[in-house]
Amino acid sequence: MRALIDLQKKLYPDLLHVMQQRYSILNSVSLFQPIGRRGLAEHVALSERIVRAEVDFLHNQGLLNITTKGMLITEEGKVVVDQLAVFMKEVMGLSVLEEQLKDKLHVEQVMVVPGNSDNESWVKQEMGKACVSFFNSTVAADQTIAVTGGTTMAAVAQAMTPSDISGPCLFVPARGGIGEKVENQANTIVAEMARKTNGDYRMLYVPDPLSETSYHTMLREPSINEILELIRKSDVVLHGIGDALTMAKRRKTGNEIMRQLADKHAVGEAFGYYFNKAGDVVYKVRTIGIQLEDLDSAKCVITVAGGSSKAQAIASYFEQGKSDLFITDEAAAEQILGDESL
Repeated sequence: MRALIDLQKKLYPDLLHVMQQRYSILNSVSLFQPIGRRGLAEHVALSERIVRAEVDFLHNQGLLNITTKGMLITEEGKVVVDQLAVFMKEVMGLSVLEEQLKDKLHVEQVMVVPGNSDNESWVKQEMGKACVSFFNSTVAADQTIAVTGGTTMAAVAQAMTPSDISGPCLFVPARGGIGEKVENQANTIVAEMARKTNGDYRMLYVPDPLSETSYHTMLREPSINEILELIRKSDVVLHGIGDALTMAKRRKTGNEIMRQLADKHAVGEAFGYYFNKAGDVVYKVRTIGIQLEDLDSAKCVITVAGGSSKAQAIASYFEQGKSDLFITDEAAAEQILGDESL
């Protein structure tokens, strides 16, 4: 396919440009429908005049519907977007980024979506869709799936539909909540995933982090131990990666620990572990939930994280963290590959 694309670039450079432009419009309508022309122009970074002409063409081809509420993609349009996805990855060079990341991070499988999730909310939705697509082909009925919190995991939950998993699965939070917005907490996310896939879920009502006294008290609770056993024996672990200092602030970490993290050059966080650039654990939050060593027994670990601002955090996690699939965006991929210090 690469050779064919190179030939097309030489013989029909305008054709590939137009295809990419129309694909971007169709994909954006699919993500944000119903959407007006002005909003669409902002999402695809094109003038309203160009968008108007392209929308008219796509409408005449039966790929878009134009209503009083805005534009909607047709069933035929959805088929075109799905069938063009792999080809457009090649055209945009994303497949090359995927192969380079596999080598650098030593991950079995990598999926890269276009854009930068730091600046564009739709990119997280694209990462969510990519994750759900992987679910379709790998997750089996009756499996237990542990999920962390955060906006990226919320985007994965939003992308799920009832047909994505062939049978009921059990969704469990990977650890306790950290006091963020309700919609971004692991308990809320697993409930949404279960609802959308006709599965089941369990909740973990403990804060994160815990004092030493609270931690030992909680561990004596039979109900906590029961859910903790399910979490640690999960078949699939779905998690994000955070910037170390950002996550510490979200946990309302004390000044002494903040100084410790800064002095030890912490850059990344996952599962309550803080990592430096070399991947060494420099601090661990006292939390009830999944531990790094529990990942070894999981059948599949899926990591979803993007944005150029998280490049260091991502690279630090992969120095030692296990992952079978890494889903990220173009900006993070280019930053990781372009920075020789990572």
